[in-house]
Amino acid sequence: MHENAPLTAEQFTQHTSRITASVSSVIDGKAEAVRNALVCLLAEGHLLIEDVPGVGKTMLARALAASVDATVRRIQFTPDLLPGDVTGVAVYDPVEREFEFKRGAIFAHIVIADEINRASPKTQSALLEAMEEHQVTVDGDTHLLPDPFLVVATQNPLEMEGTYPLPEAQRDRFMMRISMGYPDAAAETLMLRQRDTANPLSAIAPVADAATVRALISWARRVHVAESLEEYAVALAQATRQDPSLHLGASPRATLQLVRAAKVVAALDGREYVVPDDLADLVIPVFAHRLLAARGVHRAGAQPVEAALRQIVARVPVPFAARV
Repeated sequence: MHENAPLTAEQFTQHTSRITASVSSVIDGKAEAVRNALVCLLAEGHLLIEDVPGVGKTMLARALAASVDATVRRIQFTPDLLPGDVTGVAVYDPVEREFEFKRGAIFAHIVIADEINRASPKTQSALLEAMEEHQVTVDGDTHLLPDPFLVVATQNPLEMEGTYPLPEAQRDRFMMRISMGYPDAAAETLMLRQRDTANPLSAIAPVADAATVRALISWARRVHVAESLEEYAVALAQATRQDPSLHLGASPRATLQLVRAAKVVAALDGREYVVPDDLADLVIPVFAHRLLAARGVHRAGAQPVEAALRQIVARVPVPFAARV
């Protein structure tokens, strides 16, 4: 499509449906995970996929990357990975007698950060500037990253050996954290039949390019958010900061990303305006990974943060005007 050609509502639906269908052809029975990945892409956020090994975390990231005709780089995070491997380094050229910047793996439209919690905190922190400002600064020089720019990171549960917990600042850079979960029996049986002799990723052809994704992002930005719903989003975030069962509440960045994600969800549902359910349904995937339970609360249940968020959504009043 033409770089500056505006999209119609019908074209937005057509393009997003193609991307969804392409990714879903590889990821069986995980419609919500596929949708959330697309939401992060179009809301200019980043996605953290956390689950046990072997449930398709990397497959989802690679399927999304294969569906978009854009630059893609995969970084396998390991304990010996260095920050310069991610961002790039300045290398001295003896012929020209000057330093030349060699770009790292972060310079791509879609970056797959595989098993991000297996790298040291120092290497993890190399992503902070890139994920927030879409640029990298090395030796005082700033280098812009491609547009659009999406990091899809995978990690195994923190209690497994050989992992480093992501620091709060790093977790806050991710718009959403999702889990794949185990497939049901039918999906797992289908997987055995389809992947016995072939890799399903090899059958995926790009259904959109970077220019199309930029146009989809621009369309989603124009979705209307009523002032009362902006106040509702702020009230949800403030409630997390005041809840006694939570030690760390949602940041202002979390509030902003909640609204951005809700706008994309509305657009995917064929609406040009956000409704309260768009915000309420996204509270757990957008907020949960940023929050910390108060000391001792973990004894009360396996997922105290999610339980606290459900209670917050239930008690924060929905603006009356937004219900109409």
